[in-house]
Amino acid sequence: MKKHCWLTLGLMVATVVVAQNNTNTLTTAPVPERLMTADGQTAAIQTFPAEPVQTTASAAAPVKPKKRAATPVKAAALKEPTVALVPGPAEVTVSNLIVRGQAGLKGEVVAHLFKGDMVTVLSQINLDKHAADEPAQWAKIACPTNTHVWVSAKFIDETNKMVLPKKLNLRAGPDENYSVLGVIERGTPVSEIITKGDWMEIEMPASAYAFVAAMYLKQEAVPLVETSAVPVVEPALLPVPTPTPVPEAQPIVTEETNAPVATPASPPPAVEPPAPEPAPVDTNVPPQPRVVSHEGVVRHVGSLITPTEYELYDPATDINVNFLYTTTTNLDLSRYVGMRIIVTGEEGLAARWSDVPVLTIQRILVIDTNAVPQLIYRSPRAAGQRH
Repeated sequence: MKKHCWLTLGLMVATVVVAQNNTNTLTTAPVPERLMTADGQTAAIQTFPAEPVQTTASAAAPVKPKKRAATPVKAAALKEPTVALVPGPAEVTVSNLIVRGQAGLKGEVVAHLFKGDMVTVLSQINLDKHAADEPAQWAKIACPTNTHVWVSAKFIDETNKMVLPKKLNLRAGPDENYSVLGVIERGTPVSEIITKGDWMEIEMPASAYAFVAAMYLKQEAVPLVETSAVPVVEPALLPVPTPTPVPEAQPIVTEETNAPVATPASPPPAVEPPAPEPAPVDTNVPPQPRVVSHEGVVRHVGSLITPTEYELYDPATDINVNFLYTTTTNLDLSRYVGMRIIVTGEEGLAARWSDVPVLTIQRILVIDTNAVPQLIYRSPRAAGQRH
């Protein structure tokens, strides 16, 4: 019995020594073993769990994730359809179109247009260098009526409000850093709206212009009344009459006679009947209009003191031929602006101006659709976003 006790004690000591020496490995707690004693009984051997594993290596420092360099976001290329605009009317196709002072996104905003508004295209400008998200095709248009136009007040005559220099720039704001929206010439009268320091806001003249992206405008084909050229009428050759021979004059032969020559009695003087009295003229009857045909170029007048908004004029002399008037709503005279035409109709005088001729249109013959490519006239309709 004593021998078995010492054997059990020695086994327990050996187990503790082995557990203390093995410090570099992690062990699990052993299951208690049972030994058979001499009397056939089993004795439980208590074992101790191993100490925590101690490693000589130092704990690894946490590794910080590397930051990825930010990739620059490239602007998406603008899908711009090819546009070919001609001088004349055009319609806005987007709900909000931005009107700028220059061709390109660098131009400041000067006005706004909305879907269905009509503008007057003066020319088309294609940018050679532009950003990927910037339109390349721009339309130069007549300024909308809601555009603010400024001039330098020191170049305006304070007494009669007329332009003093040969040419004066129109700007989009009261400073020289704003875009130029056109020029006005010496002697042009201006209507002052407000003055701020050395700058004066005036009513927009017809020569002002601005820019919009061309792909947001739509033009329809101009219906021509007649596309054939003017027929050349050869003068009819009249037959030359045959000259009638004139008989030669015979010499007068006088005979001498001694007989007295009777002197014929002079006839009594003729009595003319009295001239009939002229019929009285009714001065209240207006002169009847006459049907005439005139040739010239159509342009928009844009003045409140003229009988109509459109006139026919001679581009060589810039003299008015007739003011054009139509009684039908189907004839849109703005489509003929800048065209050379032959117009036929009744010519009369304006009711308010007895010396101003007005032509009521009956027929239009188009001679040249682009007689004045850079014609500037004031748009009959405009209002205000988008580039």
